[in-house]
Amino acid sequence: MAGDTSSAHSVVATIQPAITLLGLGIGAALASRALRLNPIVGYLGLGLGIASLGFADDFSGPLVAAMAEAGVMFLLFNLGLHFSLGRIRAEAGNIFGFGSLQMIVAGGAFAALFWAVGLPPAFAVIAGFGMGLSSTAVVIGLVRERGQEDCPVGRAAQSILIFQDIAAILLLVAAGALASGGDLLPQLGLAGGKALAAFAVAVLFARYLTEPLFGLIARAGTTEVYTATALFIALAAGWATGLAGLSLTLGAFLGGMAVADSRYRILVQTEIDAFRGLFLSFFFISVGLSIDPALLVRDWMMVAGVTIGLIVLKCAFNVAAGLLNRWSVPGSIQLGFLLGQGSEFTLVLLALPAVAGLAEPRLVSAMVTAIAISLAVTPVVSNLGRKLAGRLRRGPADMKLAGDDAPVLIIGMTPVGRALADALEYNEVGYLALEADHDRFQMALADGYAVHRANPGDPRSWDAIGIDRRQVLVIATGDTGVSRELTPLAEQRMPGVPRIIAVEGADAIEEMGALGLVPVDLATSGGAERLIELVFTAIGVERELPMPNLAHDDMPRAA
Repeated sequence: MAGDTSSAHSVVATIQPAITLLGLGIGAALASRALRLNPIVGYLGLGLGIASLGFADDFSGPLVAAMAEAGVMFLLFNLGLHFSLGRIRAEAGNIFGFGSLQMIVAGGAFAALFWAVGLPPAFAVIAGFGMGLSSTAVVIGLVRERGQEDCPVGRAAQSILIFQDIAAILLLVAAGALASGGDLLPQLGLAGGKALAAFAVAVLFARYLTEPLFGLIARAGTTEVYTATALFIALAAGWATGLAGLSLTLGAFLGGMAVADSRYRILVQTEIDAFRGLFLSFFFISVGLSIDPALLVRDWMMVAGVTIGLIVLKCAFNVAAGLLNRWSVPGSIQLGFLLGQGSEFTLVLLALPAVAGLAEPRLVSAMVTAIAISLAVTPVVSNLGRKLAGRLRRGPADMKLAGDDAPVLIIGMTPVGRALADALEYNEVGYLALEADHDRFQMALADGYAVHRANPGDPRSWDAIGIDRRQVLVIATGDTGVSRELTPLAEQRMPGVPRIIAVEGADAIEEMGALGLVPVDLATSGGAERLIELVFTAIGVERELPMPNLAHDDMPRAA
């Protein structure tokens, strides 16, 4: 009995930090939403607050660390679910071209700067290129929250981060060789061979095992088995690459990629999403716990200088890389600011004794704190870049404009409007988007969409829009009132042109159908997909894009 009591106390002591952080994390997320802040800021602030009160050691146990690592793994697994083999081939230029360019420019510039100020060459190279890395967890979370997964900036950011994960593995190998005193080139070659082998296994799994495995599970007919299988693939893939001496996150990404082409991808993503958000909160809280409050007080000037220098220089180097990759100035600015923070991988590098021992301890501590702070302010910095990019996109020189031959006219850059624009662009079909709401127009403009500020509810603008030259009209605003009023004039100006409208509810479906429009109910599952398929059918183009990524599944409201 005494043994049972002791065991129970041991279990309670083990799970108590996780339960406490979970409860506090819920409060931090609710407070962030109330203050209109990104939840990431709330989690990081919670971690810093706990550390400031002197309780950081109480939450540094293995369970919390494992849950934090699992959050990043689930995040990369989810990213892999959207990178099928076809998309890997399509994005190869961004992954290996733009990604390597960004690392050479940003990482090389930091390495040269560290060497110029007198730091040891080995530290300058490893820490410098480490500073060139960006945070996969923060950036992907931000991209998903904004619904930018399929816009040009979002796709480029995800591709660059994939390359950075590969580069991070090489940096960890280099740091290990530095600690052991072994030859670097053979170890780098071995790591590269292992990564290629892991990729080959993922390809074979995707081609020969994914469909039969999930088909077998489908016959079992139990939801619990789907959940367990999704968790198993995400965690086991990371575990396998970890055993091979590679990054756990690389394995998780490859595991998601193996399922990306499967007909069960959406189901797997649904099962993973709940766990991803839960465990990822532990990661951000852990980053906040890593900030040293005493250092902030004692060396605040050094920490402030290093933090500002990191963010400003990182943004500048990233913008330069974008310009060298022949991106427009606004696009380079938005992408540069989005990737303008440090990385969780760099925190790992600087924690290695072989690396940290090469520089002044106060400087290393300041760098760690600066990276953590840069993660916390990423939403603010990226929003600044997004707004600046929107203001700079003024004319045809900075934005791809749809011409007179663009067959599709999209009214409203709501989530479903963006998803349709992404699908059309992927299939090289021209479109013209119109947006009357100022804020939504600015955000769509900053994200690189071919959008104009106009009020399509005013018939006087129809000639300038060229509304009678389009093959299909899509109303994505959800505003049925304007469609109701303008239907007689629209039928006169656009005889035979399909007018597809996003609506919500059976009443709206019946009313819009009676007026001659083609209504699609977005309140039902798969509504956005049906709308996109209707557009491609109307223009007679066979679509090649998989299920769109939407920031929200609910009906887009009219501004």
